[in-house]
Amino acid sequence: MNFQRKVDFHPPGFNITPLLDILLVLIIFFILTWSFSRDERDLTIQVPTAKHAEPSRPVPGEIIVNVLPDGTINLNQRVLTEDELREILSRVIRDFPEQAIIVRADGEVPYRNIIAILDVASAANVKNISFATRPEESN
Repeated sequence: MNFQRKVDFHPPGFNITPLLDILLVLIIFFILTWSFSRDERDLTIQVPTAKHAEPSRPVPGEIIVNVLPDGTINLNQRVLTEDELREILSRVIRDFPEQAIIVRADGEVPYRNIIAILDVASAANVKNISFATRPEESN
């Protein structure tokens, strides 16, 4: 008589279901943060308010030129000179003539710096330029 039971030996497996769940959550997180980081928004800039300002919808590929209070020009988180900005805008407008340029300038930026940006855009043949504002807060 054989009193020993035959035990089926199964090698321990590796359950990847929790790993896939975590991976899926990470992918969703990175996709969401990537879509928010695509908008060129320099939080140190306080754009002026306007009574009839309307929120804009970000358009893929729009060019946002940030002008800091000290007159520094930022494009895609790079500090540029006026000549560098003119060169970049010229190349973009050559390939995409109707490309929109949005100027986000701090309310404290001197008027001469805004005119300098407009002069650079004009030299680059930019025809579609707008200025970022924010709506007034209602009390």
